[in-house]
Amino acid sequence: MLKAGEANLKSQTGDGSLKIQAGDIKLAWREWGEGDTVVLFIHGNLASKDWIELAAPHFPRGVRTLAVDWRGCGDSDKPAPLPDFSNYSIARHADDMLAALDVLGISFCHLATHSTGGIISTRMLLKQPDRFGRVFSLSPVGPQGLAFRPEQIDFFDKMKASRELTRQVMASTAMSLFEPESLARGPARFKPDAGPRAGLFERIVDQTFAVSDGIWFGTPDTLTKEAESGELKALMGSILHPHLVVWGMNDAIIAQKSLEQMADLMPDCRFVAVPGIGHSLNLEAPELYAGYFGAWFGGLSF
Repeated sequence: MLKAGEANLKSQTGDGSLKIQAGDIKLAWREWGEGDTVVLFIHGNLASKDWIELAAPHFPRGVRTLAVDWRGCGDSDKPAPLPDFSNYSIARHADDMLAALDVLGISFCHLATHSTGGIISTRMLLKQPDRFGRVFSLSPVGPQGLAFRPEQIDFFDKMKASRELTRQVMASTAMSLFEPESLARGPARFKPDAGPRAGLFERIVDQTFAVSDGIWFGTPDTLTKEAESGELKALMGSILHPHLVVWGMNDAIIAQKSLEQMADLMPDCRFVAVPGIGHSLNLEAPELYAGYFGAWFGGLSF
């Protein structure tokens, strides 16, 4: 259902998504459900709005969920990256999301984030604190940032050149979908009960090869800059928005101690560790993800 203020919308894709003109760029978005409680989902690196499509049908009634592709990802525009990746910085992504909310006529909403979407939301919260309510952060890159070593950044070159390698690496972020021995030796092999999750996973892998170099190489660069600056980490105590941080205990990307630090330093932050899950609860166990989502956002009056 389109709301007032959505004047710059036009249909662009075959999955029900639309594009909006947000500043100097067109961003693709989708929505599920309707109601007075509005939640914006912000996906992670090398990802898209589609990561919650299996979970969204299980979200509670009365919640309207929006998901917007970052610039350079999914169906959004993919401008060429500047040499310093400044047009793909975390601050730039945050400004894009704020601009998207402006065009969509959303003056107040809650946030659901995954991975790098977490630190994007931090910049949004600090820039316009009164615009947001609760935050549900799945395995987030916290305000501390995430530092990459040069050899780790170089590894993205190898991934970009090989679907087989990229698939194997991405399988390690959703490890509960795969037979354990196949994760160690490859190729990653789905468990018999993977069902629709397998199809979504393969589509997600394919999507990574359409993202901009500003994502492949800009995201690790800008996350490292955020970590080295310490700017957002120093402001953690001033973030008053209630946070629910959920983390899979088999997550090989986000360190548990980083999220425990968030819970310690942020005034209203709860931390939950989920056994048997990796980095991507929204893909690995969509109904369980929807359960946490519903517990956090269901029943709110706005």
